[in-house]
Amino acid sequence: QVQLRESGGGSVQAGDSLRISCVASGDTYSSLSMGWFRQAPGKEREGVARIYTPGGGTVYASSVKDRFTISHDNAKNTLYLQMNSLKPEDSARYYCAGGRPGVIASLSPTTYAYWGQGTQVTVSS
Repeated sequence: QVQLRESGGGSVQAGDSLRISCVASGDTYSSLSMGWFRQAPGKEREGVARIYTPGGGTVYASSVKDRFTISHDNAKNTLYLQMNSLKPEDSARYYCAGGRPGVIASLSPTTYAYWGQGTQVTVSS
């Protein structure tokens, strides 16, 4: 089992930057991929970014590419999402996720087994 806890969300203005974090504990070696998802009220959960923790390979949703950066500190078992040039449409609850054991996860939530409780990000215009 892997436990995930997000932090760092908040309310910002359009154009601002924000970094959210996720600390993993438990059997962290079992997840080869870590990802960030978001879900706005009335919408489906959307994959934002994924990192392959052994090699550092990343994948981004087109809506955040060139604005968001996912990174992982192996020593601290911490996942980050640096969000720049935030837009009101980025407002959502952001979730950290751990990939299914042995699977190189994509941006599909079905490839993830572990989820945090989420942290709220609100961007006002």
